[in-house]
Amino acid sequence: MGPAQLARLYVWRSLWSATGSKAAGRRLVNALGSPDPSVRTVAGMLLVRAGKRAELLIEEAVRRCEHLPMTLLIAGDIGAASLKPEISQLTQHPDPAIARAARDALQLLGRQSPPGKVART
Repeated sequence: MGPAQLARLYVWRSLWSATGSKAAGRRLVNALGSPDPSVRTVAGMLLVRAGKRAELLIEEAVRRCEHLPMTLLIAGDIGAASLKPEISQLTQHPDPAIARAARDALQLLGRQSPPGKVART
């Protein structure tokens, strides 16, 4: 990944954060399908860092089966519990990578603390 690609990802994240631009947020989601693994990784990290703000974008991508398994793992990381039914169905996907990512996402969602409860460590 070159500096221009990295800068583009951060510009999209900044536009999305500052203005709420869905188009800029979708550009980050679309970057999850990049042929460059570094671009996919940075885009994923930026979406995970956004947390619940990324949930609608990730929900949309999972429901469209876009950029699986990355979007499944991000859904688990950000605690997108509303996607449990879709993720559960994808555990039976014929592509083993997608099925595995769906199982991993469900495990991540299972580790989330219910609202109002403090996780014990």
